[in-house]
Amino acid sequence: MKLFRTVLMSGLALALCGGASEAPAAQAPAKMITLQMPATPDPARVTLDPKTTALIVLDYVEDICNNQVSCKTKMLPAMTPFMERVRKAGLTVAYGTRAQNQTKWLKEVAPVPGDIRITNTAQDRFYNTDLDKTLKAKGITTLIMAGWKIRGSVTYTSVGAMAHDYTVVIPMDTTSAGSDYETTIGFYNVLNSGNANLANQPLKPSAVTLTRTDMITFQ
Repeated sequence: MKLFRTVLMSGLALALCGGASEAPAAQAPAKMITLQMPATPDPARVTLDPKTTALIVLDYVEDICNNQVSCKTKMLPAMTPFMERVRKAGLTVAYGTRAQNQTKWLKEVAPVPGDIRITNTAQDRFYNTDLDKTLKAKGITTLIMAGWKIRGSVTYTSVGAMAHDYTVVIPMDTTSAGSDYETTIGFYNVLNSGNANLANQPLKPSAVTLTRTDMITFQ
């Protein structure tokens, strides 16, 4: 891609200079470069203490999910039974979305009285909110991050959480992005952020662990 852009820019510069009386010298043909996507590590099994763990639900709202196929076909089928387990285990649950998305939460995973609600203008739900203060007051040290999308609010809020010394767990079946490629890059980026955990060591402190909902056990 860089080579292609260089060729275009060279041609544009030539045109802006009024062209040339002679044709440019022949150049070697550009070579095709194949970029290998980073491998996503296998999800890890984790056991969590409900008293010190909170579920952060991001952007499971109608305005987003009704326009994103993977939200309804991949994320919601995993998130719905997982939410039932979370409620039964008694975890703290917080809901966060940006102000422009503040519409209706999907009924299958909607807030109930007593849940924390966070609205701000940034993709990091810790930014300019009382989320950290509220969670710390409840003794929360580990966050399960779920929602739309892995290359958006899920990553930004995870980075914000690590900056506040939380250990983050992301069930891979509860988040996605616009394409498989974007989703894979999102998982790679979030593992490489903050206290990097590219080996996906389970529950590495102040880092992200990738898992699945069926691989999470509550004590």
